[in-house]
Amino acid sequence: MAICFHDEYNKYTYTGRRADSGWMELIRRKASPRGKAAVDIGCGGGIYSVALAELGVSSVAGIDFSEAMLQGAAEHCAAYGQIRLAQGTADRTGLPDDSVELVLERALIHHIAAEALPDVFREAQRILRPGGLLIVQDRTPEDCLLPGSREHLRGYWFKKYPRLRKLETGRRHDAALIRRTLEATGFSVAEETRLWEVRKSYASYSDYREELLSRKGRSILHELSDAELQELADAIAAVTGYGMHEPVRETDRWTIFFAQAR
Repeated sequence: MAICFHDEYNKYTYTGRRADSGWMELIRRKASPRGKAAVDIGCGGGIYSVALAELGVSSVAGIDFSEAMLQGAAEHCAAYGQIRLAQGTADRTGLPDDSVELVLERALIHHIAAEALPDVFREAQRILRPGGLLIVQDRTPEDCLLPGSREHLRGYWFKKYPRLRKLETGRRHDAALIRRTLEATGFSVAEETRLWEVRKSYASYSDYREELLSRKGRSILHELSDAELQELADAIAAVTGYGMHEPVRETDRWTIFFAQAR
């Protein structure tokens, strides 16, 4: 069954890892975040709120609709005084007009229906100062359907269980729709880029397997039974040739839009 983001049991689902250095470098080059007031909409456990803080923003407002997620984020972000957390939605953040210079929406919009995307982007436009930057990062259907490899392990999920393929692509927006909607809501898309982001490096395949079985940070895997998850973990080991003690570097491909408020 689908993950419940409001269940306190899941409050640590999106904590416990660090943003990839490649992602950090891309944001540093493209967004010049140092000294800017930022907001992380759909912050989950605060992984990317922390990343923005470490990139030198003056402040980060982490917004999420789930009180349980925010509880986990509060612990994860406790060492960063420039981060404040608040409950809100992507179309109603509760932030003042023209109050921030940088908005991050990472892994957010696949939770938003296509017809609701304009409201989400208009809210980002409202809270951004003129000339401010919105970063929209998500997987498109094209990203999701890339074949599996020893680093792109997610590709094997959909080969093993084709029903997940339909679920995954059905909730993703294609790049052309995202661009059109950004432009229709007053943004100028400065750049659209693809990034292979390291999700996590593991000391061993055994560690990867353990996290896979826990479904941590992977909402789509809540659609599988425990037995199916074990079969998936075994199938990935077999097809990749990973030994239980061999290190694993897990990557995913993302599409990222850098859009400037007018």
